[in-house]
Amino acid sequence: MDATTLSLSPLLAPALIAVLAGLAVLAAGFALFRGLKGWLWRALAALALAGVLANPALVREQREALNDIALLILDDSPSMQIWARAGAANAAAEALRAEAANDPTLDLVEISGGRAPDGTRLTPSLQDGLGRIPRERLAGVVVVSDGQIHDAPRDADSFGLNAPVHHLVAGDANAGDRRLIVSQAPRYGLVGEDVTFTIQVEDEGEVEGTANVFLSVDGGDPITARVRIGEEVEVRATIQNRGVNTVQIDVEPGRQELSLVNNTAAVSVTGVRDRLRVLLVTGEPHNGARAWRNLLKSDPSVDLVHFTILRPLDKDNSVPADELALIAFPTFELFQLRLEEFDLVIFDRYRRRGILRPLYLDNIGRYVDAGGALLVTTGPPFAGGASLARSPLASVLPAAPDGNILEGAFTPRVSEAGARHPVTAPLLDQQESWGPWFRQIGAREVSGETILEGENGEPLLTLARAGEGRAAVLLSDQAWLWARGYEGGGPHDELFRRVAHWLMGEPELDEERLTAQVSDGVLSATRTTLDDEAPPLEIEWPSGRTETLTMGETAPGRFVAETEANEQGLVRLTSGDLTAVTASGPLNPREYADLTPDPNRLDVLTEASGGGARALEDASDIPTVRRIRPGTEATGRDWIGLQRNEAYVVTDAERTPLAPGLLLAALLMALLAGAWRRESA
Repeated sequence: MDATTLSLSPLLAPALIAVLAGLAVLAAGFALFRGLKGWLWRALAALALAGVLANPALVREQREALNDIALLILDDSPSMQIWARAGAANAAAEALRAEAANDPTLDLVEISGGRAPDGTRLTPSLQDGLGRIPRERLAGVVVVSDGQIHDAPRDADSFGLNAPVHHLVAGDANAGDRRLIVSQAPRYGLVGEDVTFTIQVEDEGEVEGTANVFLSVDGGDPITARVRIGEEVEVRATIQNRGVNTVQIDVEPGRQELSLVNNTAAVSVTGVRDRLRVLLVTGEPHNGARAWRNLLKSDPSVDLVHFTILRPLDKDNSVPADELALIAFPTFELFQLRLEEFDLVIFDRYRRRGILRPLYLDNIGRYVDAGGALLVTTGPPFAGGASLARSPLASVLPAAPDGNILEGAFTPRVSEAGARHPVTAPLLDQQESWGPWFRQIGAREVSGETILEGENGEPLLTLARAGEGRAAVLLSDQAWLWARGYEGGGPHDELFRRVAHWLMGEPELDEERLTAQVSDGVLSATRTTLDDEAPPLEIEWPSGRTETLTMGETAPGRFVAETEANEQGLVRLTSGDLTAVTASGPLNPREYADLTPDPNRLDVLTEASGGGARALEDASDIPTVRRIRPGTEATGRDWIGLQRNEAYVVTDAERTPLAPGLLLAALLMALLAGAWRRESA
């Protein structure tokens, strides 16, 4: 392509040339006004001099045309997978690709982006695409998105746009959708107490009415509440465990739904215990009593109530009871009125001597059945007729004495079940350094699991669930030797602190437990069990897709399964009769907070550049593409415009001066001579 243009290469600054030419014109005008001769010749000479100084030339160029470039931004965020949005977006992209293929003057740059942990972010993709295209070749920008863009630009100037931006809005902007919003949620809550959440149900399809809301903690049985649509309401859930509690809140589907993903929200509430109240009753003074007291008092979260029976009622001496006892044993208050206030009751080497009536022991049995915790540490009395195993407590005790008392040195060992049980499994590698005990009460296991064994595999420490509560029996009174460090001692404090926490229902120590977490895009589930095998793991992803995995054993009683987590939202896992809930990505993904298409989110760019927004509900709404001149209308009812920039590069150029120096010098001398001759006439 050839082109000829006039080029000026001034010998002086253009402003100075303009000033000199202006002065010459003024002088000629003054001479004309005064009637002086030769003014025209002098004016022509001055103009000729200005032409010489401007140094004009004709430039003939060989030009190579450059194609215009259109930028296509495709939103690939999860919300684009709702209904037919992805299909409509792909159809629009194919139409633009076909236009570029059929137009030899148009190239296309495509960028997919938007997916981010905290919503849809298209600005980096737009900046990246614009950075690849010279501005003089930019034909336009086409953004295909549902408008749920969480980093929408607020200022168009920073992008330096000189071509139209068009927003093709995928999805039906008039579609109804119900969504759940959690506006206030506590971060902490007391275990066993209710916490309050402020929620709101919004529904474009139903402005008024009510809806059922379901709350569950860690996948447990849901609580149902009826709330009014469009109003903020308070709902409550009970925090059940210490540590992280995932509270899942669901609202029933509405008449119109884009997706059920935003009908669910989750809140992580850290459960903290109030002061733990422990009742310790020592049946008689012995070496181990101080060890138990020191262990419990060393925990700042424990309120300990400790009674030691110094003189039982059946002991005959002449000292009056009111002079021997420091305080009266408040049996009625403790075991009748306030028993439910204690988190754990410990009987340490206690024997039946008439101090606690059968009614009180029966109350303790019911307390355990209702969810309480009981620990019995035995001694020789447990094997005889005064044993607690011959009282109403027998129904909740996990071991029954056989009448034998085994004397002699032995070293406690973790049992086969104990190697799998979370209470003793961490201690398995330490047992070779444990010191000996010297007495064990013969017994048989009635229920639960024996996690420590003594001589010849006899039960030594047995744990069991009883009704809604838990009970444990230690069949020796020699544990204090570990606390004293005798012959190397043993994990006295660690072991019995873990036993006490298991009794009080700490979930980390449950023998049957399912946990899961998502880290670096991988879902990892762990099943703790006393069985040799773990049931298959069934996973329900946020989209409703299900997956079944086989769990492999990584340690005794510990089974693990892993898989890629490609979805955001709540993941529900089931293994046998256990369930767990975890979050893949943020607990309440911003991406799903509002799924209705938003045609106004890119108005800052479309209005500033002369483009527009157009609904793209399905493939039939794809607009045609027109090539337009810069500065003209860029959008219409059923079309969008991409401008023709007519950019080019010069491959060759030839310059021909229009004011050769000698010719102009002769012309200038002739004009000046003419002026002199005219003035001298």
